[in-house]
Amino acid sequence: MGDLSTLGLLFETLAVRDLRVFAEAIDGKVSHYRDRNGLECDAVIHLRNGTYGLVEVKIGGETLIEEGAKNLKKLASKINTDNMGKPAFLMILTALGSYAFKRSDDIWIVPIGSLKD
Repeated sequence: MGDLSTLGLLFETLAVRDLRVFAEAIDGKVSHYRDRNGLECDAVIHLRNGTYGLVEVKIGGETLIEEGAKNLKKLASKINTDNMGKPAFLMILTALGSYAFKRSDDIWIVPIGSLKD
């Protein structure tokens, strides 16, 4: 707990592994996105039907969740939706929580433990 930065990196690695397992179970794929300006997304879930979703992984805390939401909105606004279509969902995957919910800005907050449900 003395090094939350490292703990966050470990959580992100395990969370992306879980996303890959669940996505592959429905014939999907997970990738990482980073552009030349440093804008990145921890996970992009691509489904076979062409839909996709953007995921930021945050260990928790309101400040980190807001940072993730800001990043998702910024990335979504830069997507050429004529070529790619609009993302099916924007999600912040967190370490803690009892249930998933959708914020008023349409971003899902999902605790990792609820992915199986």
